Amino acid sequence: MTWELLSIIGTIAFAVSGAIIAMEEEYDILGVYILGIVTAFGGGAIRNLLIGLPVTALWDQSSSFVIALAAITIVFLFPQNLLKHWNIWGNFTDAIGLSAFAIQGALYAVKMDMPLSGIIVAAVLTGSGGGIIRDLLAGRKPLVFRDEIYAVWAIICGAVIGYGLAEQPWELYILCFLTTLLRILSYKFKWRLPYRGLAEKKTA
Repeated sequence: MTWELLSIIGTIAFAVSGAIIAMEEEYDILGVYILGIVTAFGGGAIRNLLIGLPVTALWDQSSSFVIALAAITIVFLFPQNLLKHWNIWGNFTDAIGLSAFAIQGALYAVKMDMPLSGIIVAAVLTGSGGGIIRDLLAGRKPLVFRDEIYAVWAIICGAVIGYGLAEQPWELYILCFLTTLLRILSYKFKWRLPYRGLAEKKTA
């Protein structure tokens, strides 16, 4: 039940995220559906490739595809004035998708008896892979490579689950909530990892 709920939460959140970005870029209705679907399932496809599962395993999730299509349709029919508030609540859906899919990916790796490194990689790829593909298709710099902390939260999810610190359903739900909260806070307060730019500063 926990697995299915996390899958539904992540699917809806990322499908909505992809659809809204497609509409921001003024894609037609086909582009909106494609970007929404790719965002919702891209991370799982990348994860499957790297851990040795066939990508075709995604086609077994027929109910998830129906859920994603329904979520995209609702967003597409939303009143225009509500969609203008993407910067307020759009990042919230992305944060939910990141945390839910990161946990789901880690659980998937645990189920396959993978080592800690594999669990963390599965968490990161499942949590951020769809978002990376979404941003690239939309011609944007992927969130995972921006200043704000993003993939680190997926890494922490993978580590927590890999070390067996969250196994019970209620523990996983708390982890999902905390990860979502931390992602929102990192966006709101511009928390970021150390970086070093090579471009020379212009002098007056």
